[in-house]
Amino acid sequence: MSLVFHDESRSRPPGVEIEGHAIVSADGNISEADGTMPKALMNEADWALFQSALDRAAIVVLGRLGHQAHPNPGRRRLVLTGSVVGLVADPADPLAWCWNPATLAFEDVLERLEIAAGTVAVTGGTRVFDHFLGIGYDRFALSTATKVLIPDGRPCFTSDRPEPVLERHGLVSEGGRLIDAVNDVTAALWTRRHAAGTV
Repeated sequence: MSLVFHDESRSRPPGVEIEGHAIVSADGNISEADGTMPKALMNEADWALFQSALDRAAIVVLGRLGHQAHPNPGRRRLVLTGSVVGLVADPADPLAWCWNPATLAFEDVLERLEIAAGTVAVTGGTRVFDHFLGIGYDRFALSTATKVLIPDGRPCFTSDRPEPVLERHGLVSEGGRLIDAVNDVTAALWTRRHAAGTV
């Protein structure tokens, strides 16, 4: 069964925030065409920031291939897949649930998992990043390996490079910083714009 994404309601508990995490190549890609991450895109400085953020998250959201490729270090996981209906506990991982977003809304997932506050960390791949555009990111931590190119690789978002996509969805960059001078890797935090008079 393939994933069919529907528009999601923006309704969710006010204490829940959605935070994306990705490292991309200079051409905006997150992996090779087959979904594997090239060694050139693996960066220790970015990895340390990434792991620290995931440690603080209430739950980590990722795709089925990422879940299968990377053993769970002990975090709660929500795995997007078209192979289930609704929300199903992963029999191989007591901290993971498999979710088909075509058959159950995200707000219902939060309710069933009793997540009323905290950060939902979205870690990809492409279809997962795309889906949460419809739900609404509050923040997106975007690292860029500016010396790395992945021709014909898989993009962060299907519609465009990540920066214009995030901007079109109401986020603004707080400015990038160099986290690895040798490999020329920068990190930028994109945050949601707020209307005048709101916090």
